[in-house]
Amino acid sequence: MSGGGFSGAAAIAGIGATEFSKDSGRSEWRLACESVLAALEDAQIGVEEVDGFALFTMETNPEIAVARALGIPELKFFSRIPHGGGGACAPVQQAALAVAGGVADVVVVYRAFNERSGHRFGAGPPPFAYSANTDQEYRNWINPYGLLTPAQQEAFLARRYMDKYGATSEDFGRVSVLSREHAARNPKAWFYERPITLADHQNSRMIADPLRLLDCCQESDGGQALVIVSTERARDLPHPPAVITGAAQGVGPQQISMSSYYRPDIDEMPEVELVARQLWSQAGVGPDGIDAAVLYDAFTPMVLLQLEEYGFCGRGEAKDFIAAGGVALDGRLPINTHGGQLGEGYIHGVNGIAEGVRLIRGTSVNQPAKELGNVLVTGGSPVPHSAIVLTADR
Repeated sequence: MSGGGFSGAAAIAGIGATEFSKDSGRSEWRLACESVLAALEDAQIGVEEVDGFALFTMETNPEIAVARALGIPELKFFSRIPHGGGGACAPVQQAALAVAGGVADVVVVYRAFNERSGHRFGAGPPPFAYSANTDQEYRNWINPYGLLTPAQQEAFLARRYMDKYGATSEDFGRVSVLSREHAARNPKAWFYERPITLADHQNSRMIADPLRLLDCCQESDGGQALVIVSTERARDLPHPPAVITGAAQGVGPQQISMSSYYRPDIDEMPEVELVARQLWSQAGVGPDGIDAAVLYDAFTPMVLLQLEEYGFCGRGEAKDFIAAGGVALDGRLPINTHGGQLGEGYIHGVNGIAEGVRLIRGTSVNQPAKELGNVLVTGGSPVPHSAIVLTADR
């Protein structure tokens, strides 16, 4: 099914963030408000014009609390997307649909949390995981075997992928080294001026075999917000519009959050391929038409799997594509130019969307030399997935 009237009808006109830290020293509510104000300032849109919010279900700062704190008088639209990082791009889809459908005029997406100084996602199942409900039933099948954290759960896929295609820990490490190289040039990144070598990666401690410490994204405090308006209006605002030409979600067959181990091939992610098919149909491009990408890098192996699921290379070929420089700044598909969640900060992927906007604007601190027409931004995997295509308005 094509995107119909929504593809190209809305654009991201403003981006704003707090600093990314390990101890913000303030409430998540304040982080949310600060990032929203920064994004509105970037777009040069008044607070009073905001009439919609699109958020994560995991967001602890309700739209009514942020609206009240900022003095937003009315909200005509609000929605929530589940599945954590897998839903990273889906709030943008919801915002674009609302704007394209005339339901709202100015929709803000935000994600704010103290994920390092507060609740740490990497510390094991959160309190709600022990609720006796259908949403959490899958944990009964994995927790008794020690699969308690995202790293442990994704390590299964990584090991299978290695055995099947001959990938090595060094192949994963090249993703980490590149992200840290980009972060080292990004003043807003936590790992600014702190690059690593492949030897550093190989010497980092094992977290969940085969995942080492430097294969794992950060735990960060911070907030990031985006402002979505019609493309027509965005053209009159200060920055070049990042037009939303594709935005999709996907659930694959026999999908289980983080642990779809009952599929014939657990190293494949059909939900990602489903999202890719929708994006290419909506945006009118294929993998060859994507000039750069921000790939959700909670763990390095998932970058390799996404490169293959989106069709940038064949099954098992991502390791060679990366080793040959295909994802470097001067390569076929520059990726994660902000440093990714490995190097800049982990704000559930919303900071990656902001980097996609900067790439379209031409303002990334690691801007590729070539002209960028289309940028892919993805959400997390292997959970229900989402992604967007941002296009320059030329």
